[in-house]
Parts: sequence; C-alpha cells; structure tokens
Amino acid sequence: MDVDMTQLGDVLGRLKRVQGQVGGIIRMIEEGRDCSDVVTQLAAASRALDRAGFKIIATGMRQCMVQDDTGARRLDEAELERLFLSLA
Repeated sequence: MDVDMTQLGDVLGRLKRVQGQVGGIIRMIEEGRDCSDVVTQLAAASRALDRAGFKIIATGMRQCMVQDDTGARRLDEAELERLFLSLA
C-alpha cells in the first residue's frame, strides 16, 4: 500500500510518543517497578500503536479504494480487510 506521507504526520507523532513510552517501560522493568504499573504502560503503548495502525489503514482506504488513472482499483476490499483485521 503506497500511502501519501504528507497525510501521515499525525501517525509519525503517535509513533514517536510510543517510542518514548517503550523506553520508559524498559526503564521501569530495569528499576524493578511494580508489575501492575508496567502492564498499565504496556497497554497504553499497545493502544497507541493500534491507533497509529488504524490511521494508516484509514488513510490508505481513502487513497487506495479510488480508481487510478487506468480505471483500476489499486487495492481490493479483501486486502484492506486483511490489513484491518491484522490489528484486531
């Protein structure tokens, strides 16, 4: 799926925050923090990754479900569904 990168600024911001969250989770584990705190942060990072993935797919659906210059769709519904379900 070839997605227009100008529309994914929000996704990049989310992924950079997740990157920071993962670094924090690693430090928490290294410091021996309480398991419930670590799991809470892991869940938050997981949700942020899911939201980034959904945003990429939504952007791709807008771009890929339209017809290209030759009149052919670039990505079919089954492939988009497979991508979407891969995040479930």
